[in-house]
Amino acid sequence: MGGDALLRLMHLTVFGVYGVLGEGWAFLGGCFWVGWMEYRRIWLLGGCYAFTVVTFRRSPWLCQDVARAALREAIVHVRKRYPFTIEAMVLLPDHLHCVWTMPEGDSDYATRWRLIKTYVTRKCVDRLELPVKISKSRYKRGERNLWHRRYWEHCIRDDRDFTNQCNYIHNNPVKHGYCAMPKDWEYSSFHRFVSEGKYPKNW
Repeated sequence: MGGDALLRLMHLTVFGVYGVLGEGWAFLGGCFWVGWMEYRRIWLLGGCYAFTVVTFRRSPWLCQDVARAALREAIVHVRKRYPFTIEAMVLLPDHLHCVWTMPEGDSDYATRWRLIKTYVTRKCVDRLELPVKISKSRYKRGERNLWHRRYWEHCIRDDRDFTNQCNYIHNNPVKHGYCAMPKDWEYSSFHRFVSEGKYPKNW
């Protein structure tokens, strides 16, 4: 897409497209764009996405046994109604990275993340006893002190992009100083990649 065409699309999404999908929506080439002045996401039907999800104020609770169990249950629970494939994933104390492939004709990863985060919160917020206090605005929204409100997503373009994202995910524990090599970090799909012959063990 050329620069002028992209600017026109952004202009349409910011100021509202009515009669197509409602305020703030546009459709182009199989991709849904939702655009506001502060935040824009791209929605590709059946697309592959890389995500980063962060804990509230970087509180390091994600690798605790109760949190990992709740997250695992949440993913199983949500995939029964809203299926998706987890291509790669790593869990660190204060954030996670993963790559998902969405089903054909589906781009609603937002609902999936909302349900996963809500499930985990209900399952373990009281058991974790986090010391981080929540603001009045978060309290009014019904938010607790587990998750950062937003998350980051990247729509994967091609095989090279997919490989780069998986490499980044599996090297992330090394990058943050949690281990010397990816094989040393327990909470990672790196071990599955090795068993499937995609990586050497000492990658």
